Amino acid sequence: MLPALFRFLARLPLPLLHNLGALAGWLAWLASPTYRRNFRLHIRQAGMMEAKAEAIAEAGKALLELPKIWLRPQDEVIERVVRVSGWELVEAAWEAKRGIVFLTPHLGCFEITAQYYAARKPMTVLYRRPKQDWLAPLIEEGRGANLKLAPADLSGVRRLLKALKGGEAVGMLPDQVPGNGEGAWLPFFGRSAYTMTLAARLAQSVPGGATVLLAYAERLHYGAGYYLKLFPLSAPLAGDLTQRAAQINRELETLIRQCPGQYLWGYNRYKVPAGAQSPQTD
Repeated sequence: MLPALFRFLARLPLPLLHNLGALAGWLAWLASPTYRRNFRLHIRQAGMMEAKAEAIAEAGKALLELPKIWLRPQDEVIERVVRVSGWELVEAAWEAKRGIVFLTPHLGCFEITAQYYAARKPMTVLYRRPKQDWLAPLIEEGRGANLKLAPADLSGVRRLLKALKGGEAVGMLPDQVPGNGEGAWLPFFGRSAYTMTLAARLAQSVPGGATVLLAYAERLHYGAGYYLKLFPLSAPLAGDLTQRAAQINRELETLIRQCPGQYLWGYNRYKVPAGAQSPQTD
């Protein structure tokens, strides 16, 4: 039933999916007190309450566009990217031949950024298998030959390292809460968040350091497509592992401030992973 619904949604026009998604976003807001509480807490913590109404609708759009991103042919998917800025950074990284670490937070259409790159060169992305077993084959089906999945475990880290050492690109959601022992409590919009250190570690895993790029695809109005934006870090990563991870958090904050209405504020960014000690009790 649900796989069939996903396949049906994948055939609908993007403007219709986004309209339905905006409605779904508001329905989720009205239906879930926990979602409302997390959403309000996070967007207020960041000082971006003015973006609340837009972000509620955009969260629904993010959900309803996924079938189209995952299940339609790759050529069709990347054609939805109608504008790109910063691509010269990618080309410069190719020339440097030290590999690329793409950091894409839960901002805009984060699935299409990897698809766009993988249509040109191989890319390995950190992948956490969904809890719903029926969903995994659909996600894996829509990746394309150049987009490789690395599970969020030690074997996956090895794949990411191998890709970087081969001069290829890797990608991850750096604002995703890692498992216990895989991160550090660091500031994110002024509050301690359990933060992955993997991105900071990977960036310095090759001689000379990999190229680190920030990326997100802004969702354009009326289903007109996506605007892919790429940025360099404001300064090279420096210091020890924790300091570098903290710097990445600050870079993400700057990125999110550009487009706060398309960040997933309902994502439980400040949760305490199972087995981890809350920073309040350190």
